Order: sequence, then structure tokens, then C-alpha cells
Amino acid sequence: MPVKKAVPAKKPAVKKAEPSKPAAKPVAKKEAPKKAAEAKKETPNFRTYHLVKRPDGKWEVKFAGGQKAIKLFDTQKEALEYSKKMAENQDGKVLVHNSKGANKGRIKKK
Repeated sequence: MPVKKAVPAKKPAVKKAEPSKPAAKPVAKKEAPKKAAEAKKETPNFRTYHLVKRPDGKWEVKFAGGQKAIKLFDTQKEALEYSKKMAENQDGKVLVHNSKGANKGRIKKK
């Protein structure tokens, strides 16, 4: 007669008692200081127009972050007049990039 091995009976899983936790009260969150990037998002969207001299001698009006020129002009004065009108209509500002000398590429706010 074959001998059967005794198989231990499975014990029911006993959960360990967790320490009692006090009822969590809702805590008022403190407002973190706003970062510069967040502050910019909340300000009204201002349109910024850049006035830049091209290597071929013409002046171009570009929208901030844009790659294409909005319009080309032969003189800086014409380009400045146009960009000021655009900035007034769109509640924006104009930045003029210098084209010569020690300040080449620097910006004048107008």
C-alpha cells in the first residue's frame, strides 16, 4: 500500500494589525510663490515686433519667434513707422536691433 504524505492544511491569511491612524484633517495648501514663467502666462499676450536689418540692406519686420518676415522695407524709418502702427493696433511693442558698430545686434526698445 502506497504511503501518502501528509499535506499541511493551508492557514487562512492573517492581516497584521495596522496602527490606528488619526482621521486626516484637510490641510489648507499654501500658495507657492509664482515662478517667472507662470507670471508671464497670466499677463496679457503682448505682440512683439522685431525690426532687423538684413544682409542685403533691407529692413524687415518680424513677429517675435517667427521665421518669416512680415514685411520688407528699404529704410529703417519706413519699417519703424509700419511696426509702430502694428504694435498700436495689436497692443504690442517694437524692438529695434542695431545694425552697425559695437552695439551690433543689441536691442533698442521703442
